[in-house]
Amino acid sequence: MKGRRSLGWRFGWLWAAYAVSSFGTRLAFDAFSMIAILALGAGTTRVALISAVGLAVGAVAAVPLGPWVEFRRKRPVMIAMDVVRFGALVSVPAAYALGLLGFAHLLLVSAVVAAADITFTAASGAFLKALVPPRDLLVANGRFESTTWTATMLGPPLGGAAVGLFGPVLTVLADAVSYLLSAIGIKAIGGEEPLPERGDTSRGMRAGDLLDGWRFILADPVLRPLFLNTVLVNGLIMAATPPLAVLMLGDLGFAPWQYGLAFALPCLGGLVGARLGRFLVPKHGQRGVLLAAGTLRACWPVGLAFIGHGAAGLVLVMVVEFALITCIGVYNPVLSTLRLERAPADRVTRILSAWSVTGKTTVAGMTALWGLLAAVTGPRAAIAGAGLIMLATPLLLPWHDRARRRTPAETGSA
Repeated sequence: MKGRRSLGWRFGWLWAAYAVSSFGTRLAFDAFSMIAILALGAGTTRVALISAVGLAVGAVAAVPLGPWVEFRRKRPVMIAMDVVRFGALVSVPAAYALGLLGFAHLLLVSAVVAAADITFTAASGAFLKALVPPRDLLVANGRFESTTWTATMLGPPLGGAAVGLFGPVLTVLADAVSYLLSAIGIKAIGGEEPLPERGDTSRGMRAGDLLDGWRFILADPVLRPLFLNTVLVNGLIMAATPPLAVLMLGDLGFAPWQYGLAFALPCLGGLVGARLGRFLVPKHGQRGVLLAAGTLRACWPVGLAFIGHGAAGLVLVMVVEFALITCIGVYNPVLSTLRLERAPADRVTRILSAWSVTGKTTVAGMTALWGLLAAVTGPRAAIAGAGLIMLATPLLLPWHDRARRRTPAETGSA
């Protein structure tokens, strides 16, 4: 068996920057919700609003940034977005220390961070496509996915312990510092990055450019169903998160460290899934892997509606999350690779930006809706509703193999 494939030292710096910011983010897992619940005394509806309003405003603000970033060097944009996220997040502990932290402040920071997240993700995807040979894209995306789940496994327990000892504001400060370190890592990548060429240099950005990413996605017979499925699935998973936090931290009385642990250990499944993808794709093709993993991941979330008190409740959460995360760990890097392969070089940023904007807007709307639903029916019924709808999401996967362009990963040339 061949040893670990090297993708070069420049990718190493990009990977390191991604790792440190991912760890900071997962250390602050649900920190805003915890601040709202524990420090500001917010209920289910206001907790949901933090995620919903912040994401929605951030997504709208990010819409014009996709076309703007497309024809600019991506690394300076990535550094700038890291600095913006650092500044926004560090304002939370500063305001808390001064006794000025309020609900509106959390909403504003959430929106700024959401817009910066979308812009960074779009720029980094285009940068990765230019940095790594096509045959190595699945390996690179698999490493990012493994890093995500490693950070998710280690971050929440440590973050939960920190919340228990020092309060949730400290974890927000750690998250802010992680973005500053990420900016330093991206700066260290070095090398010359050519300025992307605009096909028509006689005009500036037009209103129609804002829709180019969506036009391409919706016209592509492979990306369109994957786009619709992924947006809905992610929306349902995230919409159930605030009711789940209220159920576990409030109604069922779990401690913050128990809440973190319940979502940390199952992340081992993400590591397993991320490694499986590169072995499954040569045998079954990208489409086959996406169909299988996309169908299996829909089967598990409904189980979260049956959480009870004590150790049995924690075990149930861990089992459901392990199965779900394993499927996601397989699905995500294969989808990310397919998306980059099908995106023309001069549209990558707009496509990724459109995908992220839609995803975050959907999460925002569904989170707000599920917050209201949880307020009326209770958090357990809201979680059950999201799980039942999830069971139907495989219908949106690309079951009809029409007008499909085979990619290098599917032909085995990787």
